[in-house]
Amino acid sequence: MGRQTSDQTRLFYEFRLEDRVPNTHLLRRINGFVAATLADLHDELTPFYSHTGRPSIDPELMIRMLIVGYSYGIRSERRLCEEVSLNLAYRWFCNLDLEDGVPDHSSFSKNRHGRFRKSDLLRHVFERVVEVCLSNGLIKSEGFSVDASVIEADASRYHGIAPEEIDWSRTGKPSRAVREYLDALDEAGELEPGRKPPKVISPSDPASAWTAKANKRVQFGYGLNYLIDNEHAVIVEVEATPARTYDEVASTKVMLDRAKRCFKLKPKLLAADSAYGTGRFLAWLIGKDIEPHVVVRDLSNRKDGTFSRSDFAYDADEDIYTCPAGKKLKSTGRPLADNTYRYRARVPECRACPLKQKCCPKTTFRKIPRDINEAAKDKARALVGTPRFERSWDERKKVEMRFAHLKTHHKFERMRLRGITGARDEFHLAAIVQNLKTMAMRLTKPTILAPVM
Repeated sequence: MGRQTSDQTRLFYEFRLEDRVPNTHLLRRINGFVAATLADLHDELTPFYSHTGRPSIDPELMIRMLIVGYSYGIRSERRLCEEVSLNLAYRWFCNLDLEDGVPDHSSFSKNRHGRFRKSDLLRHVFERVVEVCLSNGLIKSEGFSVDASVIEADASRYHGIAPEEIDWSRTGKPSRAVREYLDALDEAGELEPGRKPPKVISPSDPASAWTAKANKRVQFGYGLNYLIDNEHAVIVEVEATPARTYDEVASTKVMLDRAKRCFKLKPKLLAADSAYGTGRFLAWLIGKDIEPHVVVRDLSNRKDGTFSRSDFAYDADEDIYTCPAGKKLKSTGRPLADNTYRYRARVPECRACPLKQKCCPKTTFRKIPRDINEAAKDKARALVGTPRFERSWDERKKVEMRFAHLKTHHKFERMRLRGITGARDEFHLAAIVQNLKTMAMRLTKPTILAPVM
């Protein structure tokens, strides 16, 4: 039975951090990509620093520390500072020697709400990471997938208040999240037609949405929207929205336009679940010459045994429907408030029809609604079942796995920052780390060091 005989009385050691970090370590594998990404960091931030006074903390150090935190699920910045101080691999990645001090946790919030946000630094870093992925051939731009996942807001689900019951003038000094929300309300003006105001909002984080989408439990949350390239699941765009389906679908247009503007990326097809199968969005995709690989919900099928809309033949040239009895249904040519046309049969024809009990037993005549963008829906339906659709639909699972890994491996289930800009900062950091890990997996081959004999 051996016993440990060494002690800790030596004053001097021959020691190099470089030798203590194995080649297989994640931080060593992503370090080269991080260095390329942050090469112009100081040039970007120069206009936001004073030329006088004491030297500040190196912003590259803080960005590297944040990458460490989001890589290993260290959600608290106070704890992150402690871990970087104690962990040799973290010190090596952050370019800190053994005797170098670690910044105080308060430095992160000061810089995030100041220079980082004013310069849009995290967006800049994200774009540089995507450009490194592009230069290494990880983005093919053949097909993209889009999806959204709900991240719980830093707001109590028990303290929701109706918007008309909150008097913001009596809340004292409003928080940064509240000021941001009120400024956004002033800029937005009136709600878009067809949209309803929220029933309840959180007084501490009013930009978050009251939702039950995440785990069937009602809570306040934000929508994390990812647009990925299907080849290697590289995140090419990320957007923060309130956790509402309408906002998530609308954000896809923003992400596709921005990907084209920033990276010259335009997919040939886009895969998405049925939440994105609205006529307006499908028509927009087709107008952009992007194949909509989306399952369209058909709410016109009836389950009471009467004829569904699919039993009526539509003639696009004459813009009429023909019923199973051969009668014509016409519309006025003017869409209603819900952006649908109504095709109606004539009352005398329906009254004398032998198929009335199978068609409209409870009404005097039959009506057929048709979306103003029904032609776009028909094109999307025609793609379902083709080999190309089946392949992209299978690859769409990669974006869902991105969310699963983020919540399980990175412990990103609840926001730490409040407000839409806080959500944007956190989502950009999450996407940066996930893309760095993708590059480490696809582009590096770690060599296992032989044991020392």
